[in-house]
Amino acid sequence: MNRIVNLFTEKKKDILSIYFTAGFPRLNDTRSILAALQEAGTDLVEIGMPYSDPVADGETIQASNQRALDNGMTVARLFQQLQNFRNEGVTLPVILMGYFNPVYQYGVEAFCRKCQELGIDGVILPDLPLDEYLAGYSGIFEQYGLLNIFLITPQTSDERIRQIDNASSGFIYMVSSASVTGATSGVNANMEAYFERVNNLGLKNPRLVGFGIKDRESFERSAKHASGAIIGSQFVRVLEAAENDLEKGIREFVGQVRPAGH
Repeated sequence: MNRIVNLFTEKKKDILSIYFTAGFPRLNDTRSILAALQEAGTDLVEIGMPYSDPVADGETIQASNQRALDNGMTVARLFQQLQNFRNEGVTLPVILMGYFNPVYQYGVEAFCRKCQELGIDGVILPDLPLDEYLAGYSGIFEQYGLLNIFLITPQTSDERIRQIDNASSGFIYMVSSASVTGATSGVNANMEAYFERVNNLGLKNPRLVGFGIKDRESFERSAKHASGAIIGSQFVRVLEAAENDLEKGIREFVGQVRPAGH
């Protein structure tokens, strides 16, 4: 069974997912960050594939994308860095997140085949529409056991959310607000009303909340309405600040976010 599915089967609440950009802050930090996140107690990791025009992302992640590209990061190089990482004790689910163009340029089937070979569990491609995925790519993803995680926002209609739920396995990425990553601060009443609306739809897939989650308070508040939450921009800032001792910075940050007893 897919590691993502296993995670949500075994752990129903307070799932902590963390995003970082591959090749940031330094080109070869990817493996050490991944190992440190597992050691610190993270449940799920999203590794960003740098792209030159990350339109859904705010200033922090955009800057990390550009620095990673300047460092020489590519999809092919990321695959090289992840070679045999499952043989080195990394057991937590790993998702690659990015934009569809680099995947298309690499070759969709070749990309999916490589993900299966390496032990990647899923992808998040926010600019790949559901209809296009179902018409052209779902069979390839399924052939290689790769889950495609879809996003919903407060503007997504109930009908569309149900369509996404029917087409999904693993979890649904519940974007907390109609903004770019890192643009919001915490969780407000409007977001909570949206979370409740989604909860009342009775979806088959669990959800993780993303965008605007930055600390223990916002994590716990979001996790009340879903299976857990995703931290991205704030963690990228942590990596930049802790560049000279990433392991210590990661351990301290995850320890601050993770609710006591989890």
